[in-house]
Formats: sequence, C-alpha cells, structure tokens
Amino acid sequence: MSQDINVLALVKGGERYVFLYDDSSRAETLRTLGRYASNPELSFTWYDAAVLSQKIRQESQKHSSVNRRFNVPLPTDPEDLV
Repeated sequence: MSQDINVLALVKGGERYVFLYDDSSRAETLRTLGRYASNPELSFTWYDAAVLSQKIRQESQKHSSVNRRFNVPLPTDPEDLV
C-alpha cells in the first residue's frame, strides 16, 4: 500500500525550501517551519512559516472533506435505489 507524499516549496531568491511530508508527519512539518523561521541564519521568515502552514492546513482540510464525501455507504442491491 502506498502513502501519498505532499510537496510544499518556497523559492526566495536563490534559495529553495522544499518540504516533503505525509499525513502522519504533518505536525512535525509545522514545527519545522517554526524552527526554520526562528533560525537567524536562514532567510526563512515567520511570514513564510505562516503562509506555508496555512497551505498545509488547507490541504489537510481538502483531503478530509474528499474522504468524507466518498465514504458514504452505497446500496449493494439495485432494488435499494427505488
């Protein structure tokens, strides 16, 4: 069974920040954004962290609503449709 990998990228000038994460590591990815923002040696800012964390949360909500939508029980017998 394969697990989906999410890709989140930010390009700032010549720097590229690329985050790969699955659903089970979403919280760790959010913490990593905070660690990067608090590191004065990086150009990654708190604004960058806020924007990217919002994208992570939006993607999570989008996937959860799709999953709910398709988890509706379907009738197994055509007579149930009447």
